[in-house]
Amino acid sequence: METPELNLTVAGRTVPTPCDRIGAGPDALLLPALSTISARAEMRDLAGFLGTEYRCLIPDWPGFGARPRARVPLAPETFHAFLDALLAAAPGPYALGIAAGHAAGYLMAAARRHPQAFGRLVLVAPTWRGPLPTAMPGRAHWFPRIRRAVEAPILGEALYRINISPPIIGRMMRAHVYADPARITPALIRDKHAITRQRNGRFGTAAFVTGGLDPVGSRDAFLALFGDGLPPTLVLRPEHAPRRSGAEMDALIAGGRVTGATIPGALSPHEEYPRAVAAAILGA
Repeated sequence: METPELNLTVAGRTVPTPCDRIGAGPDALLLPALSTISARAEMRDLAGFLGTEYRCLIPDWPGFGARPRARVPLAPETFHAFLDALLAAAPGPYALGIAAGHAAGYLMAAARRHPQAFGRLVLVAPTWRGPLPTAMPGRAHWFPRIRRAVEAPILGEALYRINISPPIIGRMMRAHVYADPARITPALIRDKHAITRQRNGRFGTAAFVTGGLDPVGSRDAFLALFGDGLPPTLVLRPEHAPRRSGAEMDALIAGGRVTGATIPGALSPHEEYPRAVAAAILGA
């Protein structure tokens, strides 16, 4: 594995972007999920299984990852601009583009803006709506207040630490991130907790959890991302996805603009079951 660092200009700021490069063959871009405990490391095992046929590039998103985070405006426009800058610095073309979770909408939008960049797309457990909007759709007026509270000096850091303690991370992972509780070991929780403790970590979490990084505002808008002129797209739907997130994946597959396949796992199958996810991708 090599880890070159790209210095990308995003929102007028320089964003150092480490990228893992794994395997050999046609280029593939693997985008990790956006979440409190996400980092590019979650894609490494999947890249290892794909690496016999593809040369995989795995970047960290701005504001996320197991490293101190650059301060950039955390909004959808920033993430669209980030992918534009990434594709300018490492243009591929990519035989394969893979996005996990909330990265799905950003990859689809990038494929439309850069029609020659990708030969095929794969969305692993795609989501478009953050945790609080999903759990409490009628409480939208509270979400900006919650975000501002977590972003506030002193108070925000205290609130953040309370809500990313190891017991809470373990409970969250058992609830909807992993399907098999036996895989959620103390070592895994320690690794995930270390991701949350990076400098400026609370800002990405506050934006994601409150829906501030949702690439679209409705199911219809999400489905509208999938239309004519895009590469063939495979959606991998985990068997144990949470009910509401699973319903959004089912609606996408039912629309007939993508191919669907069932895989084991919950919301992080690429990390929990990388061999099965790679088999579904390579066999499609």
